[in-house]
Amino acid sequence: MIRNIVGSVLALAGATAAVWSPFRAWYDGRHGRDYAIGELFTGITDAKADVVGSILLPFAFAALVTLVGVLLRSRLLVALAGLVVLGFTILWMVRVGQAEGGLTVDGAGTGLGDGVANALGGGILLLLGALVMSGRRHHVHRVDGPPPPTRPTPAGPPPDGGPQAPDPYAETRTFDVPDPDREDPPPRG
Repeated sequence: MIRNIVGSVLALAGATAAVWSPFRAWYDGRHGRDYAIGELFTGITDAKADVVGSILLPFAFAALVTLVGVLLRSRLLVALAGLVVLGFTILWMVRVGQAEGGLTVDGAGTGLGDGVANALGGGILLLLGALVMSGRRHHVHRVDGPPPPTRPTPAGPPPDGGPQAPDPYAETRTFDVPDPDREDPPPRG
């Protein structure tokens, strides 16, 4: 129970960081919401994207998957959301690196910005949340079969001292034992 709560908090924090990241500077002061999703597959341009068609879309999708995963206590869904966030962030880094000839980090506001750090951190938090969550417990439904046949207790005197009941499971055999005092009839013949 505690693991699910801690994992859920980590996952929701990661999803929040991922959705917030496009509204922060990603590279050279340009916000993540300015990069179109299509540019991740065709190449980065200077064109400004609509918010709906920007990199915000996969992060919003990941946040929705995270929410469903937390509600269902599904480690798989939360991990999937983390992989979506990290995958799109890394793909963006590769494309910007190709367009710029490399990536730089600079404290003067040029190079990689805190939006990228938020996205990477959010993806890592989502994966950590999935690892920490214990997920749903699978209840094992035990179905008992019929009880094994039991042999009644051996016949003995009943507790009230009445006549003894015969044992139906007792094996009865008869043997012919010659009686030395008995005369056999003469053979015929």
